Formats: sequence, structure tokens, C-alpha cells
Amino acid sequence: MGATSYRAETKRVLTPVSKRKKRIPYIIAYGVLGVTTLPVILMYLWLLLRSFFEQMKYGFIPVHFTLENWQFLWSSVEHGGSSLPSIWTATWNSFVFSGTLTILEVIIGVMAGYALARIEFPGRQALMKTTLLLHAFPSIALLIAVYYILNFMGLFDSLFGVVLVKTALQIPMTAWIVKGFFDDVPWDVEWAGLIDGCSRLKVWFTIVLPLIKPGIAAVSIFSFLSGWSEFLLLYTFILSDGNVTLSSYLQRLISDPNLVNYGLLSAVSLFYMLPVLLFFIFTQKSLMQVSVGGGKRV
Repeated sequence: MGATSYRAETKRVLTPVSKRKKRIPYIIAYGVLGVTTLPVILMYLWLLLRSFFEQMKYGFIPVHFTLENWQFLWSSVEHGGSSLPSIWTATWNSFVFSGTLTILEVIIGVMAGYALARIEFPGRQALMKTTLLLHAFPSIALLIAVYYILNFMGLFDSLFGVVLVKTALQIPMTAWIVKGFFDDVPWDVEWAGLIDGCSRLKVWFTIVLPLIKPGIAAVSIFSFLSGWSEFLLLYTFILSDGNVTLSSYLQRLISDPNLVNYGLLSAVSLFYMLPVLLFFIFTQKSLMQVSVGGGKRV
């Protein structure tokens, strides 16, 4: 009883002053975070307001509410003396491009990641290090070579051709990330399946893959977002209006600085952001797991 009373008496009591001192680091951290993110928040707020008003007086005061900037949703848009492609065609192409990229990247990346994690072969260590090196090369350095390859294969001005190029550029990093998730699966799990008479392929498909579903989901989301935001390859290798995507659609709105309609540009930008923003909100927990898989041992 005496010892308990002693500990209670000697327990540190925080005074109002000490409490305020303890909060100072948190206040500073939140203050710095608020100051650095405020310009970004203001830019998005300006984008939202500009899309629903005819002009911004003094640069930030909205004047005259209008829905004219959103007319691209239900009618064709004239820009620079010519009609822009349908926004719904561009949206469909963006979904097709991102979805196809995701499917190919996940299928190939998962198989490659498993091979790197489980199969011992000569040059395995060098190959894993090379995959990261290949991913470091910027896409712009390969444009001329890719142009000749696509033209030779008859895939120039084809969404599928650009999907193949983008997949090839993304596979090294995807395989490396997925390898980290496979490293977390104990060998004993696979051995148990093999002892029961399952083939290596059946063990991989029915036992191992279900255990790394979070990793597959994370890589799928990352691949889709990467495809949705792709611009350089699509702008370079897609010319026809029938294959245009939303990123290229936006580029056409700013191709001539003298003809930029900032209200229309703001509305299309918000339309372009909305699907991926909703996608991120509902899948951000799975997306955060990409960092888990990428930091595993070699």
C-alpha cells in the first residue's frame, strides 16, 4: 500500500504551461504543413470556381455564374477554328488504355515477381538490380527508337501499341514490388501444397496468389493511375481523333496560348481529375501497401 501511494504521489503532473510546451512541436509541424499545402488548395479552389464563372475579377473574385464552360459534356466544342473530338470518346479511350495496361502489367508483373522471389537461376541478383536501372531511364530517351518499332509493326497511332510500350516500361518496377509480397509468403506453405500432390503452377495459383491479394490490388491501382495520367507516349504516338485520350484532349485546349479558354480548360481539368480522385478515395488503403512490397530483401 505504501509503495502504491508513493508512486501516485511522485507521478508527474502536467501543468497548463508544460502542456502548452508539449504541444509546440505539433503546432509547428501542422503550421508548416498548412503553409506548404495552402497554395495547392488555393489553386484547386480557383480551378473549381473558374469552371462555373465567366471570369475571375482581380484574378480571384468570381463574376457571373455560368454552365457554358461545361457544354463539352453535351455538345461539340469549337476551338481554334476546328471541332474537338467528343469528350466521351476521349474518356472511353482513357479507360480502355488504363484498364488494358493494368491487366497486362499485373499478369506479367506477378509472374515475373514470383520468378525473381522463388526461382534460383544464374544471374538472378544482377537481373534484379538491372530491373531498377531500366526503370530509371526516362521515356523521352526512347521515343525515336519506339517510333521506329511501332511504325514497323503497324502499331503507330494505335492505343494497343502505346499500351505495349507503357507496359514494357512499367514491368521492371511492378515485378520488383510484387517480389516483396512473395518474399513474405513462407516456403512452408508452398511445400505443403507440393507434398499434397499439387503441381507448382497449381500451388502458385490456388495457394500463393490468394495470400498476396493486397499486393496485387495495390499494384493494380498504381498501374491504373499511371495509365490514366500518361501523356508523353500518347501525345507522341497517337494522332487520330478517334484514339485521343483525356490527357491529349487537354493538350489541344492549350496548344495555342492565344486561344486558351480558361473556363473551358478548368472544367475539362476537373472532369479529368474526378474519376481518378474518386478511385483514389476508395482505394487509398490498398495503394499505400505498395511501399510495403518495395522494401523487402533481395
